[in-house]
Amino acid sequence: MTPCPCGSGQDLDDCCGAMIAGAPAPTAEALMRARYSAFALGQIDYLADTLAPEARGDFDPIEAGSTASDAVWQGLEVRAVTDGGIDDETGSVEFVARFRLRGEPRVHHELARFRREHGRWVCAGGDMNPKGPPRQVVKVGRNEPCPCGSGKKYKKCCGA
Repeated sequence: MTPCPCGSGQDLDDCCGAMIAGAPAPTAEALMRARYSAFALGQIDYLADTLAPEARGDFDPIEAGSTASDAVWQGLEVRAVTDGGIDDETGSVEFVARFRLRGEPRVHHELARFRREHGRWVCAGGDMNPKGPPRQVVKVGRNEPCPCGSGKKYKKCCGA
């Protein structure tokens, strides 16, 4: 048994190997995991074949092949999946890939966008190092009721 590089705990042939060999990915997350595994296995043609047409212009197969062969892949963490299910037409997957490149630790954090084309999922691009929405902080005035619910003024309770 060869464990799948995507970290699913499954055998490569039962997980990403089938997709890399040509089977369609059932979900956007499955395609993203198969693309990670293809990178780890040096299957650069699969990476190119699973890109949307508008994303292919930015893809350099020589550079990708060099990176794939020089990297030691250490793991994949899926942080969030939005849509991209069996019945969806679009979806996104936020992930972090960890690897060492020429001895240096590296992290690739991306929010990848996917869509179906002719019944198959393709990677339509992504945003590197995505940031969440800014946090809204509400400032409590000194003479306002304390938000803890004590009934006291903020300055006499939690603001003291």
